[in-house]
Amino acid sequence: MACDNDPMPQSYEYDVLIIGSGAAGLTVALNLPEHLKICVVSKADISSGATLWAQGGIAAVLDDQDSTENHVQDTLAAGGGLCNEKAVRFTVENSKESIKWLIGTGVNFTRDTDAQLHLTREGGHSHRRIIHAADATGYAVSTTLTAQAQARPNIELRSGRVAVDLITNRKLALPGNRCVGAYILNLEDNHVELFRARFTVIATGGASKAYRYTTNPDGASGDGIAMAWRAGCRVADMEFNQFHPTCLYHPHAKSFLITEAVRGEGGLLKLPDGSRFMDRFDKRGELAPRDIVARAIDHEMKRLGADHLYLDISHKSAEFIRHHFPTIYEKCLEFGIDITREPIPVVPAAHYTCGGVVSDERARTDINQLYVVGEAGFTGLHGANRMASNSLLECLVYGRAAAADITRREADIPPPPDAPAWDESQVRDSDEDVVISHNWDELRHFMWDYVGIVRTTKRLQRAKHRVDLLAAEISEFYSNYRVTNDLLELRNLVTVSDLIICSALQRKESRGLHYTLDYPGLLHEARDTVLIPTTYRTPSP
Repeated sequence: MACDNDPMPQSYEYDVLIIGSGAAGLTVALNLPEHLKICVVSKADISSGATLWAQGGIAAVLDDQDSTENHVQDTLAAGGGLCNEKAVRFTVENSKESIKWLIGTGVNFTRDTDAQLHLTREGGHSHRRIIHAADATGYAVSTTLTAQAQARPNIELRSGRVAVDLITNRKLALPGNRCVGAYILNLEDNHVELFRARFTVIATGGASKAYRYTTNPDGASGDGIAMAWRAGCRVADMEFNQFHPTCLYHPHAKSFLITEAVRGEGGLLKLPDGSRFMDRFDKRGELAPRDIVARAIDHEMKRLGADHLYLDISHKSAEFIRHHFPTIYEKCLEFGIDITREPIPVVPAAHYTCGGVVSDERARTDINQLYVVGEAGFTGLHGANRMASNSLLECLVYGRAAAADITRREADIPPPPDAPAWDESQVRDSDEDVVISHNWDELRHFMWDYVGIVRTTKRLQRAKHRVDLLAAEISEFYSNYRVTNDLLELRNLVTVSDLIICSALQRKESRGLHYTLDYPGLLHEARDTVLIPTTYRTPSP
């Protein structure tokens, strides 16, 4: 029961509530009119999301030798026949303008000696088109956009807050299919606050923490995808989980990836005996798309019984390596690895969620006034496999599209209706937190073992049985105890894991990132896997 001296839960009202403070969420905020009252909430520090850790860069057609059509065709090829070509063209055609806007915010991208933007190349790209800030592009983008948002008087940045669930007309027993805000846990006092808003934007990132090994920060627990699903939104293509081929393998290195640009600049993948192997799997060698590279590494590790393989760029000059990859050089040096002299031990790790909440070119979801941007969304851009550096571009293009749509509509959308405060009167503090930690470990282990890089129907069925048991336990726990950050993340991870498993079981083929030994071939027709919740309503035009 709630204590008499517990503080009263806070209630807030905004024009726009943005859940998530990465590149996608901040892009929305900074492109909205300054007369709108905006709130951006994040779990930890405002600059704590996946954007901060992005090393590679942003793909865009910026060179005269390149073309929009080249970028489109590269993306379609990487996507395994499943990309929505309309979404691909929309994204690529808006890439240059989005980069121009980003440069205008003050992001300091790497330039050549003649002051021209330095463009690098990554796997799947036929041309150099990756704009970057050395090997810490995400850091440059995140810190710059955060500073810009902090300077805007109409934007409130609230950290230490975790979204619990979306508030819709359905929950309020009101007519219509509208989102009117969210319940959000304040981690400072452990009370759930009411955030009402005319527009709500999900920008919460992906769900890679469902896996034991991941390059993502701790907050990547699929919160937005799970909340939207519970609220009645469709999700699509959740079976396509991209595993980054090269995460640093070291007992004390947590979630540190080795950017694909290392391979783009000549890095070679090698076995423990120093021999190369990628040419046996793809004629493009180290520049093959990530799914092919990750499966090749996984195959060789299992064949040899090895814990890891190696990525070697030591044949390049020390000056070249330190100039192009200063972050990687310094981080590896911390662990006693001098990449100018020796290869980097690497292992694949869950990296990117290609599926997500179904949205259109305006970033609208199935629920009115609810938008989704960034990794949490499904636009059709990535298809069965995300091409390197298209993800930050998607954040910018669709973030700007969402802001433009909100701007067009904001005069016609009334204030949100009243909503009840979160009721904690019937729950108590948990004295069994070991249940959460145990279930968290179990979930991430069986997702890695059964729903990883290579799958079988039997493994997926085993995973489905286990996730159903966990879902029942978590539902009972959620009903009886006060919510905590760990409980909310576990609840959401169980939901998105179930969505991943159900999607994988539906796909009777191997395409892109979904590879199953039971169906190694391709079906004649490429179709998205769309899951429809029982609470789904046909969206308004």
